Amino acid sequence: MREVAIIGAGELGGAAAHLLARRNLARTVTLIDDSGRVAAGKALDIAQAAPLEAFSTGLAGTTDLSRASGASVVVVADRFGARGEWQGEEALMLLNRLTQFARHAVIVCAGAAHRELIDAGVRELKIPRTRLFGTAPEALAAAARALIALAVDGSPQDVAVSILGVPPAQAVIAWEDATIAGRALTRALGDAVRRRLAARILALWPPGPYALASAAVRAIEIMEGRSRRSATCFAGPDTTAGLRTRAAALPVRLGPAGIVEFVVPSLNVVERVALDSAMSL
Repeated sequence: MREVAIIGAGELGGAAAHLLARRNLARTVTLIDDSGRVAAGKALDIAQAAPLEAFSTGLAGTTDLSRASGASVVVVADRFGARGEWQGEEALMLLNRLTQFARHAVIVCAGAAHRELIDAGVRELKIPRTRLFGTAPEALAAAARALIALAVDGSPQDVAVSILGVPPAQAVIAWEDATIAGRALTRALGDAVRRRLAARILALWPPGPYALASAAVRAIEIMEGRSRRSATCFAGPDTTAGLRTRAAALPVRLGPAGIVEFVVPSLNVVERVALDSAMSL
């Protein structure tokens, strides 16, 4: 099991720490927040539930960012209080410091507003796009599976659908490749129903803190090898070969060192054009 550091002891950060502990996905979880003793108090609160919830994960809280230096996974979450998710120049400065303290760590940006941070981290700080990604789109993809299953009176576990691009305005739902229990979803749902579903799905952006925490923990679960599922993540821009793209949601396969493979599903012409437009600078 890994050591995980969570930057920010807000609602999202606290929920992620609790989920990681309950699932015994980490040897230790360290909450880091500069708001006094908030992180330490939240870590103690979660740790006191260990006898009731039967987990053995060690928890600690601190204001010292250098405590992230021993972590193999760093989760960028939200700060305690009204400041919320890390954004803008402050967030980029945080990433820069993390690359000094945790040079080889995988950085998971859990917030719904972190797409631009990932873009800047890859483009400006030269962090490999395989080591820096965001998990918020996985929460939206899970909601999409639930709504689609409801529409066909099925189970979300039987639904396979990809969401790509930049939600909500430039999100692309890959209907052409979607299936329900192995059957093409385009055969089960007509065009009008799919349009209504798309509107309902995209209206769910941004996901709430508990959904975002679950998505981040699911990604870590996959990295730990406990699941072989793919995940939908914000992936950084591809800066190779002079390509001018921006960070966008893509299905990926994850491993212990981060993103192993980018898995773009089959798209029809309309979906392909929409994705190219969403990813272009």
